[in-house]
Parts: sequence; structure tokens; C-alpha cells
Amino acid sequence: MTHDELLARLLPPRLPAEMAIVSLSEMLALVAFGMLLGLVAGLLILPLTRRRSSPKRVWLSDLRALPVPERLLALARLLGRLPPSLRAAAYGAEPPPSDQMIERAVRRARPWYR
Repeated sequence: MTHDELLARLLPPRLPAEMAIVSLSEMLALVAFGMLLGLVAGLLILPLTRRRSSPKRVWLSDLRALPVPERLLALARLLGRLPPSLRAAAYGAEPPPSDQMIERAVRRARPWYR
């Protein structure tokens, strides 16, 4: 039996007409499913392809050159919040504190900053 004879003996497929033709709703469902799979794949790949930035470590000694109001603002950003003893000076209600007082208050709040 040759290849052509084998193909001639095969019966034609018996699919219902609804299954043989892809309808508009099925095509839209396939497109939506493909977009959903693409979104999931993108979300899974995103952490692997995101650029990692290494934050620069800021030390108290780096802030000594700044004027007192700017230094208090930088300390607030560095610590997350100012120690209570420096808050009034940051808003101008008290005169600016000395460098030693600022560093003492910060070291009391966060002893690991140098």
C-alpha cells in the first residue's frame, strides 16, 4: 500500500459545522486569553528584569557642610522623622541648634549613624 492509497482510504473528518468554523466570540476569547497569558508572563518576568539601584549611604559627616535648615531637612529624610528636640528648630520656632546638638540628638535617635 502506497502513501497515496492510504490517504485515499481515510475517511473525512466528521466534525459538526459549529466546531469546524471559529466564530467571532471564540476568536475574541482566544485573543483575551492570549493577552491574559502575556500579562501574567510579563508580571512574572518583571522582577527579574527590573534595574536594581543601590542606594548611596549618607552619613552624618556628609551633612555637616549644609546650612542648618537644609541639614535638618536632610536629617528628616535620612531618619524618616526628626527627633523631638530638633522639630521646633526645623520650623523656625527656635534658633538653629549647634552642630554638636544636632549630632547628639540624631545619635540618640539612631545610634548606628556616624
